[in-house]
Amino acid sequence: MNISKDIYYIGVDDHKIDLFEGQYDVPNGMAYNSYLIKDEKIAVMDTVDINFTHEWFDNIQGVLGEKSPDYLIVQHMEPDHSANVQRFLSTFPNAVVVATSKAFTMMQNFFGTDFENRRIVVGEGDTLSLGNHTLTFVMAPMVHWPEVMVTYDDADKVLFSADGFGKFGALDVEEDWACEARRYYFGIVGKYGAQVQSLLKKASTLDIKTICPLHGPVLFENLDYYLGLYNTWSSYETESEGIVIAYTSVYGNTKKAVELLAEKLKSKGCPKVVVNDLARVDMAEAVEDAFRYGKIVLATTTYNAEIFPFMKQFIDHLTERGLKNKTIGLIENGSWAPLAAKTMKTMLDGLKNIVFTDTTVRIMSALNEESKGEIDLLADELTKEYIAQNDKTANKNDLNALFNIGYGLYVVTSNDGKKDNGLIVNTVTQVTNSPNRIAVCINKDNYSHHIIKQTGIMNVNCLAVDAPFSLFESFGFRSGRTVDKFADCSPLYSDNGLVFLPKYINSFMSLKVEEYVDLDTHGMFICTVTEARVISDRETMTYTYYQENVKPKPQTEGKKGFVCKICGYVYEGDELPEDFVCPLCKHGANDFEPIG
Repeated sequence: MNISKDIYYIGVDDHKIDLFEGQYDVPNGMAYNSYLIKDEKIAVMDTVDINFTHEWFDNIQGVLGEKSPDYLIVQHMEPDHSANVQRFLSTFPNAVVVATSKAFTMMQNFFGTDFENRRIVVGEGDTLSLGNHTLTFVMAPMVHWPEVMVTYDDADKVLFSADGFGKFGALDVEEDWACEARRYYFGIVGKYGAQVQSLLKKASTLDIKTICPLHGPVLFENLDYYLGLYNTWSSYETESEGIVIAYTSVYGNTKKAVELLAEKLKSKGCPKVVVNDLARVDMAEAVEDAFRYGKIVLATTTYNAEIFPFMKQFIDHLTERGLKNKTIGLIENGSWAPLAAKTMKTMLDGLKNIVFTDTTVRIMSALNEESKGEIDLLADELTKEYIAQNDKTANKNDLNALFNIGYGLYVVTSNDGKKDNGLIVNTVTQVTNSPNRIAVCINKDNYSHHIIKQTGIMNVNCLAVDAPFSLFESFGFRSGRTVDKFADCSPLYSDNGLVFLPKYINSFMSLKVEEYVDLDTHGMFICTVTEARVISDRETMTYTYYQENVKPKPQTEGKKGFVCKICGYVYEGDELPEDFVCPLCKHGANDFEPIG
């Protein structure tokens, strides 16, 4: 397969394998990818599994004929990619191996030699010219081994991404990419979200047209989709709205409780309910679902004063991979001394941004009226936001929404007649309660100010503490005049026809402008409330919470200059120009402070 005029696929498909890494079921086999760049100098990108040595050498010969490669680029030392390094160098005695220093240490361990006399050690930003193609090496430690690097070809705009963007399954099998890539990611890479985020930031500076992973298909089109999923997965955000129930049941009574809960969740508007019997489902599939959906219910029996083994194994998988940003409900069963809920909470202790439901269901052997009532309460708690988001079931006059107004952060949404728009504000105030009047201040430089002056309507979305920094980047650092801020979102609409956010808010209010006050740089819109919905019980995000917990800490160590107080951008230099505008958030010099 030709990746481009000069780049060839020389990998192999493995249909003999049943368990990848000895634990992951791969019914459709596995691909071990390798690539060859044919230029004035010839480079081979990684080797393949030891069971396919001859097929791989056949593929190399099929491309090169009697020619020999000049370089072997080793991006990752896992044996399914590096097993043939020594044999390659024996077969092509003039070839040189290119890798990180840590990779050569591993070669010493694997092969008894680090090829000291025929190697090139590379680090961050180093380059290798092949002629028309120049390779740039980007370090990616712990994605998912410490020696990993990825490689960028500037000629054809190709990113050789090591294990990144890989998936289970051989290349000659047609199947959905996301499903098996998600299972692969959370099973193998999932623990290293911070490191993946770091690599994604590096990749964002590159002009990438093609991604060549070490497993799975070459990605030629719609790269924003794949990059977006990796950003969601590695930042531990909710990918799909819904609730996953993971359970174990010995005699069927816990199963009955789970089935009753699932039925009630569906009837109350939950968009997706996934039920996994941990004794029978592929454990990797269950782990994948736990990271994919925003809410989890764990249901199990007390067993030897602890919990059933399959549930213990499942929770170990979640904690090992650093599960975060989830709402978790618990169901426990026990005939004389139920301890399952306490045990599960203890096991989950230490995970970040985990919210447990107020309701814990306790079953004493079998369901009774009391435990059925607790299931009702748990279902109500878990579906509160779905009920509030649905036009048919929402309480549209829930003035408790006004209690969520504080010195917080909000997304104000509007529409210019062509597309939806939104911006971040931090000045929303209730000024009277009879009638209910809300004052919203917006900078005149913002496009939203212009829209709202024309239309006289807006929605105020009260951000909750689970809102990620990516939301502030989307609504705070870009202008709605030039970008569609909802292009990657599936928004919901209130009765006034305007957007309200589908997640990361605890309430919203639809406002009608009654009066406008000109405040020089800002305009104050004094409004009546036409609709108000409470979406969840999460706390409102304050400006202080945003600064301390959400906004990334600027990388100022060893630097001299000024840092933006809004987004953390660092300007290096002795003096900051008075007319300087932050390239990220577009705030002026007044919002910068000296480093240190």
